[in-house]
Amino acid sequence: MSANVGPTSRTSAGPRTLAGAALPARVRHVLEAVNTLAGQSLTTSLNLALNEFERQLFKQADRARSSQQQSEHFAELQRLRQHRADVVPRYLAGLETSLARLREAAEVEKPEEPAQDPLQFQRLTLVEDTDLDRDIVLREIGRREAQRGGTPLLLLGQRFGVLAGRPAFDPERLPIGPYALCRVLRDAGEALHMSLDSQLLLYRVFERQVMERYGELVERLNVLLTHEGILPGLVYLPYRPRTQGQSRSRSPAAGSAGAVSQRPLTGWHGQARPSAWSGALMAGLAARHPHAGSADAATGDEPADAGAAAADMPEQAVFAALQNMLADHRGFAGDAAPSPPGVILPIDAVVNVLGAMQALPAPGRNAGRPRRTVDDLRQAMLARMRESHGPDAGLSQEHNDTFDLLGMLYREIGREVHVDAPAQDLLEKLQVPVVRAAVQDRSFFVRDQHPARELLNSVAESGATWLADDDADPQLVLRLEQAVDKVVEEYDGDETVFERANREVQEHYRAQAHKAEVSERRQIEAARGRDRLETAKQSAAVAIAARLGGRKPPQFVQALINQAWADVLTLTALRHGEESPEWQEREKATERIIDITCAADAAPDPELAAQIDTALRQVGYHEDEASAIARRLSRSDEDENTSRTELTAKLKARARLGEGEQAEARKVKPPPRTAAEQGCYEHLRTLPFGTWFEFVQNQQGDVRRQRLSWYSPVTDNALFVNARGHKVGEQSLDSLARLMAHGQARIVTEDKGRLIDRAWQATLRALRGLAGKPADGALGAASA
Repeated sequence: MSANVGPTSRTSAGPRTLAGAALPARVRHVLEAVNTLAGQSLTTSLNLALNEFERQLFKQADRARSSQQQSEHFAELQRLRQHRADVVPRYLAGLETSLARLREAAEVEKPEEPAQDPLQFQRLTLVEDTDLDRDIVLREIGRREAQRGGTPLLLLGQRFGVLAGRPAFDPERLPIGPYALCRVLRDAGEALHMSLDSQLLLYRVFERQVMERYGELVERLNVLLTHEGILPGLVYLPYRPRTQGQSRSRSPAAGSAGAVSQRPLTGWHGQARPSAWSGALMAGLAARHPHAGSADAATGDEPADAGAAAADMPEQAVFAALQNMLADHRGFAGDAAPSPPGVILPIDAVVNVLGAMQALPAPGRNAGRPRRTVDDLRQAMLARMRESHGPDAGLSQEHNDTFDLLGMLYREIGREVHVDAPAQDLLEKLQVPVVRAAVQDRSFFVRDQHPARELLNSVAESGATWLADDDADPQLVLRLEQAVDKVVEEYDGDETVFERANREVQEHYRAQAHKAEVSERRQIEAARGRDRLETAKQSAAVAIAARLGGRKPPQFVQALINQAWADVLTLTALRHGEESPEWQEREKATERIIDITCAADAAPDPELAAQIDTALRQVGYHEDEASAIARRLSRSDEDENTSRTELTAKLKARARLGEGEQAEARKVKPPPRTAAEQGCYEHLRTLPFGTWFEFVQNQQGDVRRQRLSWYSPVTDNALFVNARGHKVGEQSLDSLARLMAHGQARIVTEDKGRLIDRAWQATLRALRGLAGKPADGALGAASA
């Protein structure tokens, strides 16, 4: 539960204009130019978004499953048409208000706290799910655009810092940043008076139609501010330390690809960003085989030059390089080169036989029957072909290589999937359609985001070995079975069949990610509450130690102060803060308690006793206990009416405020960190929330993925959830750094996030390793 207060991201102040803002004339002139440019750019995008939103609503009404749902959708459509004219002006007014409050940003970030009333339990209410859902979606939109913004967004924050007369703005506080645009959308969208589902649909359309063009707006704003003389020569050159032996001259493309690949993975399960198969991987591949492309593609000594040339290599050249690697692999493995068949079957004959095999019912899974491999499929296909074309019929070298590469890829995928997972059966059913797609289109191994490969990844990740038993999703398995059956039934050379099937699966992944975000947000709020409690306990301990100042009250009194009165101070810091009058009053009472109990002949203080009694009852102490403790802490001698033995027993039996196993574990001071552990610890404190980790579970190297949802920079406490947003544990950043230093935990980066990419990199490592060739270039970096 939480106090019933409004969200901090929105202020109660009404719309404001730049003309009425208390700004210097020069700043006002620049902001008016910014507002004009942003208004012109956003008006067009917003109108396009509203047009698309209207089409989506009409499509929902057209596809409604009942007349009631259809009438609800049409009612939403009618409300949109009634209030649509108010959205764009309201949005532009909200944007101008954000700019007009530029120099009030510091005050907006720290809103004035309302007057604190005595604790009123009737003011507590459950978190509003509607607000929570909207905030999560908008914040994710802002986060994604902030990640895409890159250097131009950083430069814009620097320039707005100059206009505001303060340090640079980060994307979250930039008045015209991605988060600000999303907050303005929420306020403007309320003019439509629509349901939550329709508002969320509006947000998604806004991301596609408006935020996709936000990068262009940022570039134009930087040009405008440059012309206005706001940091005209500003550039951003990040410092990249050069490791020993690293070349001084590196191509920008290669450097940026390496930086991207090392970004921590923050997306939810099934939402990882696809890696560029034809980028970093193929650049390194072309560097190994310069004869596969143009003659000047890799004649120099710099692998980065070859990588730059590989981006322009045709698919045939890159596939030829793969064939060369496969030939080297066969030679070094001792496999004899297959003799050319007497009759090489054309591609049409191969596709027709595979189509006939695809129409056959899937083999049953009898106990003990080994799973069919791609090589088994090839042998079965050759047997059918030779029945029709003679015993000398066979495949061309290109088709044989395609089968070999697919076989290696499938084996690597199988290693990453649980042996008894439903995904194993689905992967076997997909073999024939995937082989047909690869045979007909050699870009299967080269093109980024090939539809057949994307579906293969979606199926494999549903049973990935990094998922625990509680991560299983029966609804996802059902959706995957339907998608795979549809591909087997409908695929006949059109790759859009794979694309449609994968799109349906991705819709389920997105729905699950949304549910996981809601669950994770609640876990984060609970963890933040526990963290605030821990911070308040530390403040209470510091306040007591400062007031004692070396003085030593009787041992029984010390126990009462460090337990009962510390709980009072903790609750006061938690509710009111350390700058409040209530905290200052408690500090004075603490000073008075120590003065009286440390003095030999101090007179009892009835007023102090009443104050202590009231405070202890607010913490939850019983009347008798509170009165007995208050009498002892307000006098210097023992109270005849108080039984020390009885009171001590009650205190020991009483649970401390916020006490638990984790609090006890934190009291144990760990040994000093080594240099490696310290390096890991410092790196951890720079990671974004949502970073995925892999934790080694046993000596066999099995891993489980957990998401670092939140950590406290004050207490170092870190919260981890699973793929469904459920809490799986908490630990300190210190212990996590020690696990990383010993190889028991590692950060999942974007290039290692997807199972299909990991399997392909492992395939290439196997080709290079068995051929006795070390990894180099961008390929080596990507598959390390």
